[in-house]
Amino acid sequence: MQFPHAPQQAQLPLFEAFLAQPVLPGLKAAKPAPHAGTAQVFSELSFRGALGSCQNLLAPMLRELSELSEEQDARWLTLIAPPAILTQAWLRDAGLNRERILLLQPRGNQSALQLACDALRLGRSHTVVSWLNTVSSSARQQLSIAARTGDAQSLNIRLG
Repeated sequence: MQFPHAPQQAQLPLFEAFLAQPVLPGLKAAKPAPHAGTAQVFSELSFRGALGSCQNLLAPMLRELSELSEEQDARWLTLIAPPAILTQAWLRDAGLNRERILLLQPRGNQSALQLACDALRLGRSHTVVSWLNTVSSSARQQLSIAARTGDAQSLNIRLG
């Protein structure tokens, strides 16, 4: 049986560290190289399906990112405008290091995009995860510029 092939997309640098992780416990991967000016610093994931299934897929990814802040980069994992399902209890149950995670919600007239760009630009986070429903090419460019300025990665997650 043959399946139609989706267009090939380049592997995103954010996930290269996960793919290079050794399978054997106790072995550590080397610290990734700093972002070069041409490196892709914006990634986007789209989850569709039952909310519980999406949470099950999201948990290990966020756990790896929270452990990265402990092991390889002392900066924060920052979550911008996460959905209400990502409570402190869920983070704890998912095994995330809550001491190295910032959960930020936009205030007043500030948008989630503005807050994500500010968090990226400051450089105090190795990865800023946002939940923006749609990301225009202009917003993608803003996030990429801010991420390069702060030597960080920007990850947008769409739950649908």
